[in-house]
Amino acid sequence: MANFQDRFAQWFHETFDDMWFRSMIGPAQTKGAVQGCDEFAREGWKADLERRKQYTREQRERKRAARS
Repeated sequence: MANFQDRFAQWFHETFDDMWFRSMIGPAQTKGAVQGCDEFAREGWKADLERRKQYTREQRERKRAARS
């Protein structure tokens, strides 16, 4: 059992302590979120986030309209 725990701990640290993994999941907010990137990448990230929010708003409106 201890061997499994050691292997799991090693896997966990290799996976979740890695900077690549944290950058892959991305930040949760736009303010100061994409630091160190060029302006084009920051604006693209913000535009993508806004499209996702717009889609969510549209889905919410459709659900409200269906209930009425």
